[in-house]
Amino acid sequence: MAAATSVTGLVTWAPPPMKSLRLCRRLSLPRRRPEAVTALVNRCLSDHGNGLGRRARGSGGSSGSLVADRGGGVAATALAVALAPAVSAMQQGSFQRELAAGWEAEAVEGVRVDAGAAGGPERKAGEKRAKDPAPTQPRAAKEGDTRVLPRPPPTLPTSKPKPTPARGLWPHGKPRSKGRSCKRSSGRRSEEHRSQRPVTVDSSKARTSLDALKISIRQLKWKEFPFGRRLPCDIYWHGVSFHDNDIFSGQVNKFPGMTEMVRKITLSRAVRIMQNLFPEEYNFYPRSWILPDEFQLFVAQVQMVKDGDPSWKPTFIVKPDGGCQGDGIYLIKDPSDIRLAGILQSRPAVVQEYICKPLLIDKLKFDIRLYVLLKSLDPLEIYIAKDGLSRFCTEPYQEPSPKNLHHIFMHLTNYSLNIHSGNFVHSDSASTGSKRTFSSILCRLSSKGVDIKKVWSDIISLVIKTVIALTPELKVFYQLDIPAGRPGPTCFQILGFDILLMKNLKPILLEVNANPSMRIEHEQELSPGVFESVPSLVDEEVKVAVIRDTLRLMDPLRKKRENQSQQLEKPLAAKEDPSESELAIASDGNPNPEAHLPSICLKQVFPKYAKHFNYLRLVDRMANLFIRFLGIKGTMKLGPTGFRTFIRNCKLSSSSLSMAAVDILYIDITRRWNSVTLDQRDSGMCLQAFVEAFFYLAQRKFKMLPLHEQVASLIDLCEYHLSLLDEKRLVCGRSGTLGGRPPYSGAPQEATPAAPLAEGNLPPCTDKLSHSRHPLS
Repeated sequence: MAAATSVTGLVTWAPPPMKSLRLCRRLSLPRRRPEAVTALVNRCLSDHGNGLGRRARGSGGSSGSLVADRGGGVAATALAVALAPAVSAMQQGSFQRELAAGWEAEAVEGVRVDAGAAGGPERKAGEKRAKDPAPTQPRAAKEGDTRVLPRPPPTLPTSKPKPTPARGLWPHGKPRSKGRSCKRSSGRRSEEHRSQRPVTVDSSKARTSLDALKISIRQLKWKEFPFGRRLPCDIYWHGVSFHDNDIFSGQVNKFPGMTEMVRKITLSRAVRIMQNLFPEEYNFYPRSWILPDEFQLFVAQVQMVKDGDPSWKPTFIVKPDGGCQGDGIYLIKDPSDIRLAGILQSRPAVVQEYICKPLLIDKLKFDIRLYVLLKSLDPLEIYIAKDGLSRFCTEPYQEPSPKNLHHIFMHLTNYSLNIHSGNFVHSDSASTGSKRTFSSILCRLSSKGVDIKKVWSDIISLVIKTVIALTPELKVFYQLDIPAGRPGPTCFQILGFDILLMKNLKPILLEVNANPSMRIEHEQELSPGVFESVPSLVDEEVKVAVIRDTLRLMDPLRKKRENQSQQLEKPLAAKEDPSESELAIASDGNPNPEAHLPSICLKQVFPKYAKHFNYLRLVDRMANLFIRFLGIKGTMKLGPTGFRTFIRNCKLSSSSLSMAAVDILYIDITRRWNSVTLDQRDSGMCLQAFVEAFFYLAQRKFKMLPLHEQVASLIDLCEYHLSLLDEKRLVCGRSGTLGGRPPYSGAPQEATPAAPLAEGNLPPCTDKLSHSRHPLS
């Protein structure tokens, strides 16, 4: 008998020569046909009751080969060890050494693949192979190598001798003590299910969320690569930003530009644009001023309000733009506070009206950290976690006064600040301590007669409106790093919304965190300066569920499993009375991999409630126009030629707005915004400047309407003219093709702006469109 080693490192049996036949007779060993041996081993692997050997399959046929796949796990290892003595006794010389080395390599491979869930056991398997080298040992499979499983062997003719049942099997080939049938007739569908690979996750950049991520991957029974991987993974988990690693495929848990978008200044500007359009809809965000650019405006407006109402005694909170974890935050009573002078000379900041009447529990001020999953940007998909965290101050609350403005443990709810207070209470209970679950707060409010459904409805509305304010510029960042038409990863992200409930239960948005803490332990001070990390059951209960269910929603194999489940259910549904064995085969061939998990804690809110909020997406439509005229892919600023092309194609120029006036408008607005924005990488008109110019054009063209109606009317007009232009190009291209002419001549038409066409003087190919004139034109 000869042994062959395949390219993939698998040992193959070939039909034995005549010398092996004589050896079999001399040893009085029953000689079986190769097909019979194949069927015996296949049945042992596929019918093994513990289910671990399902991925080890045999390949028979005319060549009579037997392949032991490394995916067989523990069952393949046990079979290899059991058959190795018998095989070695039947062989001589170098063949005996070859076969023994091959079985040993396959046994080690089986252990490595079955146990290598977190990367550690794979290194142990490598050490074992290094200790026991073999001269003819095949190449060890690299981590992550893909392998196509061999097809099952054909059914043997009934006239041929049947193999002797293996140990643990009845004569008819069924398991002795297991209660389900594993017939070979289950066919290709169950074979496809058994061959499914686990989802792979690269956690090498996870940082502080690593512990919660590991628990989530273990619960999902996926495969983690804590040190990265040479081959692509399905999901990459980054701890800080999209650019933590170079990714060209798969899915990554960060959007490009999200960190910049949720900075305090950028967020305030995005919400302010929406407040100008819909002031009543966006009154959940405190009035804000950006320092130092708007310091004089801040002083003038505060003085004007005081003159009108002398009894008004406001309090303001100053937040540095790049601050986090409460760093640099303080309260002031008047703009003339001397500490503002330092802000003007150092880093930018946002100053907001302080909420003086918050909702109190146990006489303590608290805020809510809610976790929001932005699953997709286009189309927009938003999920909200059903539970969150409530972080409490550690001193009883009093309304701000000059005497208590500096009491940070009374006014600031940041966990990173209050943990250093002597009154901070660590608790494993969800309803006590300085950090509790949001659900426990809702239960307490419900016991006092509060309408919890109304509170949740207001919070969901706040989240959706905030994301709608952020998405326009996020789209610009996205096309910068992942231009349309080029391969790249898909993105998703977990955001942390910090929300304060006022005394009247109205939710107020404090800030949005692009990288909310996912740590599931806290530091406990044992002695002055000595800290110890202690597990936090409250954090683990909330954060592990959020990460695990985010991964479940982003599972790239989810749709494939659902399709296979439907295919398996169709034949059974067609039968009037399926037998018990068929039902068992179907349930065994397609078990639900999430049956052991709780229900998903993330609730979809958009597009589920899209019809209630789509009217707010005006700036999002403006961003689509902006991106269309950027010209060069991978830029974020609109040049003067692109702006002029936008005016021409949308037919916005007129006798009262000449192209010279358009150029002046572009220069004035662009120069002003370039002086206040931090991004000086390239010159041109940013999205906020384009929005301001769009507002100006809308107010000129539709003078008698409110601002949001003016803007909506101008967007409709622009979209109409652009759709006409696209249809005209399409018709011209088709007519050129039918007439034997190429549809394009020279450069692409998108690259060169089209010349303006006079009304009533359209080219012949546009006559077909003359019946669909827009009323606004």
